Amino acid sequence: MATLGSSVFAVSCTKDFGETNTNPSTVVNPDVKFLLTYSEDQLAVYQGNEWVWESFEQMFRFTQHFSSSPYELTSNANSRYNAYYANILPNLFEIRRQIELKADKADYAKMAAVTYVIQALHGIKVTDMNGSIPYSEAMKGRYEGAYDPAFDSQETLFTTWLSELNGAITTLSAPATATEKTYGASDVLYKGDWTKWVKLANTLKLRIAARYENQDVTKTKAIVAEVLANGIGPITSIEDNLLYTNTNFEPIGGAINYRDIKYGTIALVDFMKKVNDPRIGVYFNPNDLVGSYKDTVEKYGATLPSFIDVNDPLVQFQGGPVDWTTDAPQTNYFKNAFVVSPQNKYMLISTINRRFYAPRYDGSTTGTYTEVLASAGETCLLLAEFIQKGYGSGDAEEWYKKGVEASIRTMNKIAITAGSTTPYTGTGVSEINAYLDGADVKFNGENDLERIYIQQHLNLVRQPTEAYVFCRRTGYPKKTSEYYGREVFNEPIPRRFWINDPGEVNRANWSAAYEEQGFTPNVQDALTLSQERVWYDKNAPAFGEGQ
Repeated sequence: MATLGSSVFAVSCTKDFGETNTNPSTVVNPDVKFLLTYSEDQLAVYQGNEWVWESFEQMFRFTQHFSSSPYELTSNANSRYNAYYANILPNLFEIRRQIELKADKADYAKMAAVTYVIQALHGIKVTDMNGSIPYSEAMKGRYEGAYDPAFDSQETLFTTWLSELNGAITTLSAPATATEKTYGASDVLYKGDWTKWVKLANTLKLRIAARYENQDVTKTKAIVAEVLANGIGPITSIEDNLLYTNTNFEPIGGAINYRDIKYGTIALVDFMKKVNDPRIGVYFNPNDLVGSYKDTVEKYGATLPSFIDVNDPLVQFQGGPVDWTTDAPQTNYFKNAFVVSPQNKYMLISTINRRFYAPRYDGSTTGTYTEVLASAGETCLLLAEFIQKGYGSGDAEEWYKKGVEASIRTMNKIAITAGSTTPYTGTGVSEINAYLDGADVKFNGENDLERIYIQQHLNLVRQPTEAYVFCRRTGYPKKTSEYYGREVFNEPIPRRFWINDPGEVNRANWSAAYEEQGFTPNVQDALTLSQERVWYDKNAPAFGEGQ
């Protein structure tokens, strides 16, 4: 785990486009295969501080997946921005430059195409919270000595990435030639499997389509139609999931407990109990109400708090309010045990399953961490949403079922790798089919879209940014819902992050971009950030106000 508080977040924009745009001639003839490996690694390994400072402390409270003590939004947030320019983009640009210098560059076309997919993958994540960012001129400092890149608007970014993704899809889908080159094992994500890279590119197009919806639904429909018409299509099988695993990589570790323990929320835990979701024991740890606790409570004449139903078959799972300022009895038991006797004290609120997120958080040397970069569950449920809304042809219910199954199987795979609790044993067929056939899960012809939404919400527990973007763009979970209601949350929720003043070298472009977007420069307070939105978020509902 990187040392908290002394990380890359403090790097200024000047440094991004100056010092990190190093002289490309330092290594005259690098092996492009290994240049890719570094950029792929950096998609995941920079995220240690992001998980701690941003995802656990902020994002997952905003989405109401988890509850924890509220902490200020610190300057340690938004590491995604500097990571893009310092760690991810440089090698991707250099790969293409080196390929262009080769006499047989046509044989490297697919290797070059992959770099555009990676650029879009992380670029979408960067613009999600920052709006306009440098892209078209981002590497001019590296090759031209120009450290004042223009900021591309979010709409321009999406147009550019769609064009680059389409180009990559065309190139990567072309028949193999006898002389074409491949990354092989140096591609630590897909091992040079071009078909899987096409599927990822199509999935990224669907992410962009979702982000367009509140600004240009016609564009959303057009993108969905393109993806559905593509012969290879997006990621729809867990075998094609984009997962990063490395036995030497543990980004969170003991910092999962940094500043505070994280707990399940009332809404999420209660819903998962109601529908008998097999993932509940994967996401959350049981409380102390297990074994012979009833005998002990009866022996000492104690009365459990009113929110505990002793006849609940899943009484060992209890959530707490996401907002600790609300008048809820569960609040008293986040850090305090229910005392039955001096020798018998029970913690009642379920913590998140730390082994699932940080396999070695307690010093264990077994279990391997998995970073989810894109998954079949995400893709299939997006397609179910789009088809249910009439944005594409197909059977929404079938995509819904595929998405739920893919989600459960993906969580099972991650849990096994981590050495954690799994949602099922054996094949999982009976458990998954029983879940899909449950009255509160299967399509009922009345609130099918909301059911799709909630399954998206349940699936995104390993993708904090996608979880946040989902809640921000849809307004779900919805406050007034009788199916799955969003809890009261009294804090202002930022709808963007901030890019620090880059200094004299590029202040003009930065200021122009901020003025164009209506952003207040140099603010980091949640209230102001809650009132200023990136382009695609302008017409989105407030959190919890979905239609």
